[in-house]
Amino acid sequence: MTTNRDIVTRAFADWSAGTGAISDIFANDMRWEVVGNSVVAGTYQSADEFLTQAMRPFNARFDANGQYRPVALRAIYEDADANTVIAVFDGAGVTVTGSTYENTYAWFLTFRDGKVVDGTAFFDSLAFNELWKIPPAS
Repeated sequence: MTTNRDIVTRAFADWSAGTGAISDIFANDMRWEVVGNSVVAGTYQSADEFLTQAMRPFNARFDANGQYRPVALRAIYEDADANTVIAVFDGAGVTVTGSTYENTYAWFLTFRDGKVVDGTAFFDSLAFNELWKIPPAS
């Protein structure tokens, strides 16, 4: 039987290799909260809203050959009774200006039927906000 932990582990491996998108495991009706004071902090009420307002603009700040990817999955924990997986990871990418963006994230992911229905993200808001100052690729 495939566990939620297995789903997250595989999704991170595919994302890291550039063979899949992490959003492949998001349910359409997913709710996602970015905690803190970053420019994207807040609650998104669907996968589409999160992708449109946060993830796509984030990805547009990276060079096509240096896309942001997880570089180390520090830890992955599962609470099977709560259908929740916690992933702590380091990521990096080369921006459209040639600078390197690095950050450490902690994601709390709640599942239903093999898809993320609730996500909460924590990360260094200062580093993220510096990235957001870079104009996205046109």
